[in-house]
Formats: sequence, C-alpha cells, structure tokens
Amino acid sequence: MVTNRSVRVILEAVRALAGGAVLGFALAAAAAAADAGGAVAGVAATGTAAADKPTSGSGTWQKHEYSFVSMGFTSTYSCEGLADKLKILLLAAGARTDAQAHSGACPSDFGRPVKLARADLVFYTLVPDSREADGPQTDGAWHTVVLSSRSPREIKVGDCELVDQFRAQVLPLFATRNLVDQTTCVPHQDSGSVINLKFETFTAVAQPKRP
Repeated sequence: MVTNRSVRVILEAVRALAGGAVLGFALAAAAAAADAGGAVAGVAATGTAAADKPTSGSGTWQKHEYSFVSMGFTSTYSCEGLADKLKILLLAAGARTDAQAHSGACPSDFGRPVKLARADLVFYTLVPDSREADGPQTDGAWHTVVLSSRSPREIKVGDCELVDQFRAQVLPLFATRNLVDQTTCVPHQDSGSVINLKFETFTAVAQPKRP
C-alpha cells in the first residue's frame, strides 16, 4: 500500500536527483567556459607574441668567406657549375648583390663534372643591430624565402642534396628566423626527393654600395 509519506519520500528523492543533474550540468558548463576562456587567452597571447616580433630595423654588413665542397650522391657538378648554383642560393637567401662564388681547386678540366667539386664563396649578410660586425649600418627588413624546385627557377629536384648542404653549412651565416625544413632527399635518384625549405631572412631595404 502506497501512503502519502511514501509519495513524499519518492518526490524528494526525484528532486534531489534532478538537482544533482542540474548541478553537474552547471559545473560542466562552467568548466567548458573556463577552458574556452583559456584557449582564447592563449590565442591572444600567441598573437601578441607574433606581433612583438620586429619586421624591420637597422643592421650591419658582415663579411663571410667559405670554401664549399659538394658532398652529394645524386648530382655531380663541375666546379664552375657548383659556383653558379651556390651564387643563386646566396642571393635567394638574402646575401648582398655583390656576392661572389668562384670555382675552387678542381681536379678536372673546365666544365667537366667531378665528385667533391669545390667553390669558394665571398659574401656579405646583414646582421640586425650587431656591434660585432664591421661596416656602416643600413636599414633592413625581414622577408620570407621559399626554396623549392624551380624556386629560384634554376634550382631543380636534382639539386636537393646541394640545397640541404647549403642549409646546414652556409645558411647559419645568415640572420634567419622561423625556419621550416621539410626537404627530403633520396640518394642516387630524383624520384621521391622534395625541396621544401622556408625561412625569414634579414636583408637590406635598399642595397648600398660596397663599403
């Protein structure tokens, strides 16, 4: 037999369960709102950090001399051909326009491909607000460089190992930031190789005359 008291007990139990569900939902909603607020704050902080990076400034030219020896397996260069490719990469990376690349001590005749081809590089890079570099200051700015097949147009898939070696040995002499390297080189074949190198480099707004 169901009494009035039994009905009241059942109703109170139902209200308690309902209240708990509402409370749980409220807590879950509050937690979700807090997470969303934190995400928004994180995005705002990231945006602020990105905005804080300078896009321009003054810099000083710094001279570099480097002897480059090709170590790739896929493509073989003459010393003159290697020098030509390296000058293209130097200028693309932001070197001053008077960059020089000459064939080094080469064991073969002029224009003949050879293993371990050598080229001697002389070039200037712009260093932001550097007290260590010698020379007059000039206005500079950061700009994005993308090296890939046909960018510059003289670079081909067969130059993959050359670009990768340039990144490892020569690019550290430049002022760069935000480097993303997704280059993949397959030795002894072009198939499967991908040149995909992206970075920001600091270069002169207007190229000055040689000091």
